[in-house]
Amino acid sequence: MAPPPVISEIVPGAASDYNAAMSNFNLSHHFLIAMPAMQDPYFAKTLTYICEHSDQGAMGIVVNRPISLTVGELFEQIKVPLQDGDRGRELVHFGGPVQTDRGFVLHEPKGRWQSTLAINDKVGLTTSKDILQAVGEGNGPENLLITLGYAGWEQGQLESELAQNAWLTVAADEHILFDMPAEERYAAAMAKLGVDYATLSEEAGHA
Repeated sequence: MAPPPVISEIVPGAASDYNAAMSNFNLSHHFLIAMPAMQDPYFAKTLTYICEHSDQGAMGIVVNRPISLTVGELFEQIKVPLQDGDRGRELVHFGGPVQTDRGFVLHEPKGRWQSTLAINDKVGLTTSKDILQAVGEGNGPENLLITLGYAGWEQGQLESELAQNAWLTVAADEHILFDMPAEERYAAAMAKLGVDYATLSEEAGHA
């Protein structure tokens, strides 16, 4: 597991023309809903949970793209015993195209772990192995999502994409993150905005 991502490390460069007026625009603990016109294969039809957003950039975790690797298989690979068979049958997710060889655990409650980004008072993103060891022993967070990789945006990049209508945004909630099946999360986040994906897709097709 990697140390927690730091925005300044993700984006070594800074856009000189960044609009300072956006510096107070914070989408942490929000969902990014990919618009139907999104063609990027990494993000088409994705729901991304924003973990950190500042005037230096943003990072998030895609939360609706399970991969074929099970949690049990992942634990076998990292040689951590896993007692909970039900947990072992859960699927690891594709979290984004950055550092896809590294694990990230989005969880509630946030707890105290060696390398955790506290997103708010309930949710954390941890990259240290101690949380997986606790999960294996049955002492980890009640709710969690394990991913490989994350999504990152340079300074001003996310704001630019929003201005180009690449994303819809809505406040996140833990029910969608941790209680719903992956295939239902996108539509559920869309419904929070009162928008139906089929209608939106049709409108985008006629734009």
